Amino acid sequence: MVTVAMLAAGNLISLDLGSSGGRLHLGDLSAEGRLSIEQVAAFHNGPVQLGRRWYWDILQVWSSLGEALSTLAGRLDGPATLGIDSFGVDYLLTDSGDHIVAGPRHMRDPRTRDRVGAAYAEVSRDELYRRTGSMEIEINTLFQLLADRRDQPWLSDVADSLYLVPDYLGHLLTGRRYSEISIASTTELVDPRRRDWDRELIARFGLSPRLFPPVLESGTVVGPVSPSEARRFGFANPVDVVAVASHDTASAAAAVPHDKASAAAFISLGTWSLIGRERPEPDLSALSLRLNFTNECGVAGRTVHHKIQAGLWLAQEVRRIVGRDDPNLDFAAFEAAAATRSPLGFVFEADAPEFRDPPDMVAAIGGWFVERGLPVPESLADLARAIYDSLALSYVDTIADIERLTGDRVEVIHVVGGGAAIPTLLQAIADATGRRVVAGPVEATVIGNIIAQLVARRTIADFEAGRALVAGSFRLSTYTPSRHDAWQDAHRLLAGRAFSLPPRRAVAN
Repeated sequence: MVTVAMLAAGNLISLDLGSSGGRLHLGDLSAEGRLSIEQVAAFHNGPVQLGRRWYWDILQVWSSLGEALSTLAGRLDGPATLGIDSFGVDYLLTDSGDHIVAGPRHMRDPRTRDRVGAAYAEVSRDELYRRTGSMEIEINTLFQLLADRRDQPWLSDVADSLYLVPDYLGHLLTGRRYSEISIASTTELVDPRRRDWDRELIARFGLSPRLFPPVLESGTVVGPVSPSEARRFGFANPVDVVAVASHDTASAAAAVPHDKASAAAFISLGTWSLIGRERPEPDLSALSLRLNFTNECGVAGRTVHHKIQAGLWLAQEVRRIVGRDDPNLDFAAFEAAAATRSPLGFVFEADAPEFRDPPDMVAAIGGWFVERGLPVPESLADLARAIYDSLALSYVDTIADIERLTGDRVEVIHVVGGGAAIPTLLQAIADATGRRVVAGPVEATVIGNIIAQLVARRTIADFEAGRALVAGSFRLSTYTPSRHDAWQDAHRLLAGRAFSLPPRRAVAN
């Protein structure tokens, strides 16, 4: 029996599973209406290479989650809810006996590199976009399934269910078979207007319709943790799993504290940069297709219309490479190094394909400058500052594209996620775009997860009430633009590919 109506405003458990680790948070809504979160456990996650193939270690994730929940169990003083969010697109397949027959491949596995064209040979790009509103990016579930069809055709005979990663963890906890709408919409197989699987499209690609489970909206109670799992974790009170906005982007978007008086866009800035706006309906126009925006199903029937481009992956990889010789190089040290340099000493095309997955990011960035006969950023400080400035410049055209699509000028950019804690980068974004930047909350994904639980419990009326909670509960920082002319010069330099002058001279103040 679902216990939602009986739950208090404490014991809100959030699992946020990212590409490098999982974190368990405990949330609480005070009687004064202030939301707070506390990280209670963390564990490693990451790709595992087997030969030329890359996988997620789902068994280790499940084991680590169990340990984290067991640690937390003693702190739960009453009924609880649990929400799970993660990265999108990656999935695993089970047979009719619920055995895994294909473990989750990592999104950066190279098997999909020739599958985009194969998909368009069956359904044109224009039609696919009109039906799904998904941007073209080779990691999407559709292209992974087409790679399965080519490489392991026997899977179609034995696979009975497809689970996106957060849905599978929820299935293990409850025994229920479902897919939450935001994570389902990362597959490129969902109709964003009907907010359900496009089963005709699925059939045209020769995929079995039985693979795709019923879709649930964000903020829906899935059901209680099964008695056997509850005993294993040591839960003394009922714990209900909630289908929160299970894709981390949608969860983060649900926690953006929009000021309705100002036209705002958001950047969810983590490993990737996701830049866009929430809309009441999807934009399936030819212009949206040409600009390569995606329409993700968000909370409360809304669409998270956004573009995916380079993010802090560049910094993460540079830190990893340089950290081989400096084990004390954490992100705080990386940020401190960047802050010692003046802006616009070195700029490059941060979203260029050669930076998607190079074996050595330091060498890749250096090579970009060498190919153009330009001075190379060689010190850690120069590299760090170059990454931050170049990311900021990469957002300029995307913000302009959003304005073309909506007809409204963007007045404020909300930055959430890990990037919201990097002042040097935030000021660069304000300077490059000429827009006011409001930073925070850093833990937007976790907070959006918890807001969905509060909606499911009926503790708050809706997700708009959740945004008001965010604005009143968490510290936000504001950055105003300065020196915008110099940044415009740098942007023109990159946009025009005019590399005859070194960037540091071309954009000097």
